[in-house]
Amino acid sequence: MTTLTPAYAETIVAWRQEAEVQLRAEWIGLAGRFTLKPGVNRFGSDPRNDLVLPAGAAPAHVGAFSHCAGQVLMALAPGERDVRVNGVPAASMTLLRSDAAGPPDLVALKALTLFVIQRGARTLIRVRDANSPALARFGGRRWFPVDEAFLVEATFVPYDPPKVLAITNVLGDTSEQTSPGAVVFSLGGQEHRLDVTGWRDGGLALHFRDQTSGELTYGGGRGLITAPPEGGMVTLDFNQAVNLPCAFTAFATCPLPPAQNQLAVRIEAGERRHDLP
Repeated sequence: MTTLTPAYAETIVAWRQEAEVQLRAEWIGLAGRFTLKPGVNRFGSDPRNDLVLPAGAAPAHVGAFSHCAGQVLMALAPGERDVRVNGVPAASMTLLRSDAAGPPDLVALKALTLFVIQRGARTLIRVRDANSPALARFGGRRWFPVDEAFLVEATFVPYDPPKVLAITNVLGDTSEQTSPGAVVFSLGGQEHRLDVTGWRDGGLALHFRDQTSGELTYGGGRGLITAPPEGGMVTLDFNQAVNLPCAFTAFATCPLPPAQNQLAVRIEAGERRHDLP
């Protein structure tokens, strides 16, 4: 391990604390993921519904989602008054926006939040429960010690035209995604290359596996978001590498790293498997 700069260590600790908050808010409390069939999909806590919500968290029958050609129309059961959409009392019928082109509409019912997600040809409803027992059980993320040896400078090599990647998710669906370029860097005495899987907040999104995957880190790979490239260079801070959400919940739909993003080096930095001490 290299000598650690106190100010850098403090920055990483603060970043990891925020990553913990975000994980709990977005992923740990997930309570369901349902693929909508064409036509009517009834939802509520009664087991006879198509979408069965957590017992005690919703009425037996709340309403139905009508699904046609990727569009979802929510119709509420007569007398249902507790449902809100984006903070506003819901109408008896509401056409719901999915996450395909931005933030989805949020359907709130007591402690539950439901929203539409699009994954390839699949249209799904994801359910989040603010009272989920998983939130109380979760022991937190686990991290390798901060090590500045894994703070590396990389060359950003743009693709012109952008490269088309075949990305498979954990559901087994494969879709095309454009890569704006690759990052090339040296680590462990070797040169490595990763295809970028997209832009995120002006920076680069990277999904990768390395020689710790499935051993000390999540077998499905990890993700890393960089700052924007400057002058053809970009900093890769593997101390900020995180497990994909599928490491924590069965209700995520994580895209897996492309085959070429398997690194021939051990990245003992960033997030470890959370089921290890």
